[in-house]
Amino acid sequence: MKFQRHKAIRDLVANSLVSNQDELRRKLRRRGFEVTQATLSRDLHELHLFKGPGGYALPAGNGNGSGVAIADDGPPSVAEMIESFGLRVQQAMNQVVVGTVMGGAQPFAAALDHEGWPEVLGTVAGDDTVLVICADPRRAGEVGARLRTFLES
Repeated sequence: MKFQRHKAIRDLVANSLVSNQDELRRKLRRRGFEVTQATLSRDLHELHLFKGPGGYALPAGNGNGSGVAIADDGPPSVAEMIESFGLRVQQAMNQVVVGTVMGGAQPFAAALDHEGWPEVLGTVAGDDTVLVICADPRRAGEVGARLRTFLES
């Protein structure tokens, strides 16, 4: 189990932004690994991961925290943001309500606004909730389904 968990941690750090341990624990939980903070700290130490300005990175420079410049100057994608901050997605008529961790609503809404999904007319973000406004219930259903797919992956 430890080997599989370490492999999952390396994969997450190498392929997505992981800025703190709580975020890493949530991502691991979505992959079926329930870990305590103490276990996760030990894993990070054993894997020789370090935390840089862009988040955790692997010792070989793979991952988002390495000092190596990455050519991607754009903001994080909606998929990355909902994976990092998202908790739930619910549809209400022509609106989709996205629950996030505290402080996650505004970065998520900004990413959604930046991607310019044609089904989305606009977003309103609080601290832990985003209201996504669509033209009609059908489009809201499409947006909700797409966001739930990202959240569950």
